[in-house]
Amino acid sequence: MRIAFNAQLLSYGQWYRSAGISRYIDRTLVGLARFLPSDSMIAFVGPDVLVDAPALRWLRLIQTHLPTYRPLVRIVWEQTVLPVALRRLGIDLLHAPAYVAPLVLPCPSVVTFHDLSFYLLPDAFNRQNRIYLRTLSRLTAKRARRLIAVSEATRQDLVHLLDVDPTRIDVVYNGVDERFRPEANSERLARFRRERGLPEQFILYLGTLEPRKNIPTLLRAYAAARQRGLTAPLVLAGGRGWRDQTIEPLIEELGMTGAVRLVGFVPMDEQVLWYNAATLFAFPSRYEGFGFPVLEAMACGTPVVASNRSALPEVVGDAGVLVDPDEPEALAEVLVSVVHDDAWREDLARRGRQRAEQFTWDEAARATFESYRRALDLPRLTPTIKK
Repeated sequence: MRIAFNAQLLSYGQWYRSAGISRYIDRTLVGLARFLPSDSMIAFVGPDVLVDAPALRWLRLIQTHLPTYRPLVRIVWEQTVLPVALRRLGIDLLHAPAYVAPLVLPCPSVVTFHDLSFYLLPDAFNRQNRIYLRTLSRLTAKRARRLIAVSEATRQDLVHLLDVDPTRIDVVYNGVDERFRPEANSERLARFRRERGLPEQFILYLGTLEPRKNIPTLLRAYAAARQRGLTAPLVLAGGRGWRDQTIEPLIEELGMTGAVRLVGFVPMDEQVLWYNAATLFAFPSRYEGFGFPVLEAMACGTPVVASNRSALPEVVGDAGVLVDPDEPEALAEVLVSVVHDDAWREDLARRGRQRAEQFTWDEAARATFESYRRALDLPRLTPTIKK
């Protein structure tokens, strides 16, 4: 058995491409090392990837010299070069980890769908990207042997929007990295606060700055919260996504230039400190296929206020506060209440840590391995568990 993994979207650079899908690829490959022998797995990576990364050391790599970090080049490579390589290598199964597989394939495929935001939030995408994702994802969904949805909400979207037979869909929840946990070293956290000029209390948003994350509503809610006596500043952390140019003008319009800080992209090894330092994590996204940031914040023991839409209730459960992302006044009230109520924050922190323990990459890898088994129509794949 030979399985190929299209890891062209894997990135370890200091920018937004290193967020959600790249993290999913990295953690999935790390987890699969426990279940598959190295000679059965091949990963296709881009020219800018660190080939000695832990996720890649155990398997065979094929690195393209084409600039596949450019979307158009990657699309052409996936549809033309990849199918030829799969046939030449005698691949039995391809895992496409982001919506689209080659239209012409010499083998079955498993395809991961992280969300269907390009259907549900068309204004959040430029026209070319929206047309590409809508067209190719629909064709891919019809042809793939198995589909992986990262939440039940995404599974339901696949059924209702793309008319996929639900029996072909495997729900595989993402995990949370072990590095995301309460910071035990109080001096390290105090030093981080001093270096970043952070006060004892602040509200944190961490994620790509793009339209569907609903930053304008968060800003308006925060402005209303300040009118109700909230003094803790708001920190917006994350790489710049598409069409984020409205953020600074709105901050100025609301008169919050000194109260809102934009700190830019936060490297992975620094994110845990931001979560731990924050008094509250606010994530009023209008749509998420899963929601890594809320899970990571909960794992760190940071109280979470999140949207009550899409997959976020599945992740948060009863361990956080869920609000309507289209109601800034309601969000403002919750921000003020949670920041000012020490007992409530302690209870949310405790429940959040317990909730986060249910999401592990080991389980995600096991479920992905099981999806491969179903795609190949095998009664059982005996996992090669590595200690």
